[in-house]
Amino acid sequence: MEMAAISSSPRTVEEIFKDYSARRSGIVRALTYDVDEFYATCDPEKENLCLYGHPNETWEVTLPAEEVPPELPEPALGINFARDGMHRRDWLSLVAVHTDSWLLAVAFYFGARLNRNERKRLFSLINDLPTVFEVVTERKHVKDKPNVDNGNKSRSSTKRTNDGQAKSTTPRVYDESYAEDEDEHGETLCGSCGGNYSGDEFWIGCDICERWYHGKCVKITPAKAESIKQYKCPSCSTKKGGRP
Repeated sequence: MEMAAISSSPRTVEEIFKDYSARRSGIVRALTYDVDEFYATCDPEKENLCLYGHPNETWEVTLPAEEVPPELPEPALGINFARDGMHRRDWLSLVAVHTDSWLLAVAFYFGARLNRNERKRLFSLINDLPTVFEVVTERKHVKDKPNVDNGNKSRSSTKRTNDGQAKSTTPRVYDESYAEDEDEHGETLCGSCGGNYSGDEFWIGCDICERWYHGKCVKITPAKAESIKQYKCPSCSTKKGGRP
């Protein structure tokens, strides 16, 4: 069985994605165009067999790597044993699911040294492709569409957690990875000054009325917010006779 040498392992996001795409192409070919050959190769009478996709867009059914630990994450072991005990289509779908997991494992094995934004970009590239399971089962690959209601749902269901306000022990610090959050919260207005939401400013949400405020408008700093278990805005504090 051919295995990629460590010295030639892909390093950048683009190289890792290229490797992922090539291995995926080989797997897809095995489970679609070459499916009869693949099916015949997976003889239940043989030993534990694995399906590999190679960087040259070819596929191979063979025994697992002998070295321990293996050079790369290993695919599902013994795919041939279940072949005759299932409907052919169901068995192919099962192999496809396990193969999707293996492809991701290999990609993120190569991407172990990538930073947060690079890993996010790698997964985004991968996620733009249909999974092997979707191809084999002929399911339509649907990409998520922006929803104008996402901002409201985010503010109510993950209030003061994703943004790192009050309930979080590490207040949010703006960087590139929060650009999407800022787009979602763009219509949020400060309950005190009426200003628009901005990702580079500290905000805090009231647990009573669920309005949002600039920290500076209600005199709450990120450090002070860490010690607040339940925040009440000035208006709600007056009504309830309590203190924030």
